[in-house]
Amino acid sequence: MDPIYVTGHRNPDTDSIVAAMAYAALRNAVGDREYEAACLGRVSDETQLVLDRFGFKPPKRIYNMFTQVHDLDFDTPPLLDAAVTVDRAWKILSSQKNMNSIPVSNEDGTLFGILSREDVARYNMEQTLSGILHDVPLFNVLSVLEGKVLNAAGEDIDTIQGEVAIALPQKQENLLFQSADSIVLCGQQPDMIRRALEMNVNCLVLCQAELSEELRSMETTTCIISTPFDAYRASRLIFQSIPVGRICSTEHLVCFHLNDRVDEVREQMLRFRHPSYPILDEDEKVAGVLTRYHLLRPRRKRVVLVDHNEESQSVPGLDEAEILEIIDHHRLADIQTSSPIYVRNEPVGSTNTIIAGMFQERGLMPSPNMAGMMAAAILSDTVMFKSPTCTQRDIRTAERMARIANISLDELGKEIFSVAAENRSARDVLFSDYKEFHIAGHNFAVAQVTCVDSPAMLARKEEFLELMEQTRKEKDFSMMILMLTDVLLEGTQLVYVGDEETISQAFNVKPKENTAFLPHIMSRKKQVIPLLSAMWG
Repeated sequence: MDPIYVTGHRNPDTDSIVAAMAYAALRNAVGDREYEAACLGRVSDETQLVLDRFGFKPPKRIYNMFTQVHDLDFDTPPLLDAAVTVDRAWKILSSQKNMNSIPVSNEDGTLFGILSREDVARYNMEQTLSGILHDVPLFNVLSVLEGKVLNAAGEDIDTIQGEVAIALPQKQENLLFQSADSIVLCGQQPDMIRRALEMNVNCLVLCQAELSEELRSMETTTCIISTPFDAYRASRLIFQSIPVGRICSTEHLVCFHLNDRVDEVREQMLRFRHPSYPILDEDEKVAGVLTRYHLLRPRRKRVVLVDHNEESQSVPGLDEAEILEIIDHHRLADIQTSSPIYVRNEPVGSTNTIIAGMFQERGLMPSPNMAGMMAAAILSDTVMFKSPTCTQRDIRTAERMARIANISLDELGKEIFSVAAENRSARDVLFSDYKEFHIAGHNFAVAQVTCVDSPAMLARKEEFLELMEQTRKEKDFSMMILMLTDVLLEGTQLVYVGDEETISQAFNVKPKENTAFLPHIMSRKKQVIPLLSAMWG
């Protein structure tokens, strides 16, 4: 069963990471084993501290939800070595009724070529006209004819070649084999056998016939083989002894990789129109074969969204995935689904508050370590209960989780917000909790850093402004904001690039040198975004 990924938003904060882990743990605990926590970006120093504090590893990082080749039910036929006989390859093709071709590999598993039914048919028609066999390994011939070597001369050769001839009565001289460069097939015909041995033909195939001691002891360089098949069938089979590497397609191959996007694969198929295409893994080894049929019903990736419901904040390729659930505490935004889904959106300060309630509804109690991590996430998202988004339910839930984990909320909060940001790069600081918004025709971004020493962070203002202006131009934003939210000052130092008039009107302040202090402003979600939305109508 493919996993169901539970993921928060891009540039995830502690609440987002822990919510994904807690919800996956909840669903797995009640028997839904396919749920797997994931994250979309770098784990922040704060989140890593919380994970380390309670003994967890960061969740798996995923980069997109695009439908890829490995999501398709492609064919996985046997992988043939280039030395395999055409006879054996045809038996495999005959047994695989729905496959028109099978991949041919090098010894290390990488692609050599691809063998189709058309390749085999073309070869058979060409051999019907030419009747000549070129340098075929003796082992291949013995395998196809189910034969055995009868003389010492045959033990000394490794390949056979020549024009294939069926011996006819001796009186028809014009129809007899004339050249030593021949492969002669005959039955119980002593005269024909003697003639072939005297001429030292390359190979003599005895079809359902015995070799007398007199003929067996003749001096000759001819390889003598016996077969249980009649001459007609042997003459057909011997041409099936050549290696498939000689007739399979090896040039202008169109291949796909397991991570290729299906929409790009579809465009390539429309362009080339081959019946089938080899699939390669990350090591360039053959993984299977793809046809147009496999594109009809691709398996879409499945995902549960926590702590967000905006497409711009979610995983790339979300429109190609199947969204199963949304659990969030933000405003409803622009995500659309093709069918009804379960949505739980509640006006609380942390997604983990909602998920803790879901544990209770199912009669489960999170483990002490998971409860401690959920308490930390609630403290982080509510800024130690000082954010205007914080509710009494958040406080009661955090206290309950702290009791289960046997920890102090005050000590845990101080530990979380004492994570120093001074030694981190400006890019790490700016994009650790970064979100993009599209409101009333305005495209902008708001990053937030919660700290206990905003003056020290402001000392790096010029460094932040340079990176913010660069990002604003690259993404064509009207504005970019960095919130340095100070727990001790109970306010936010606002650093911005873009429209100063917007900042002045929205927050009723007089900015100075791209900064402004906003007392009692602690929440991006409940204070900053609503003020901007109200101003723009």
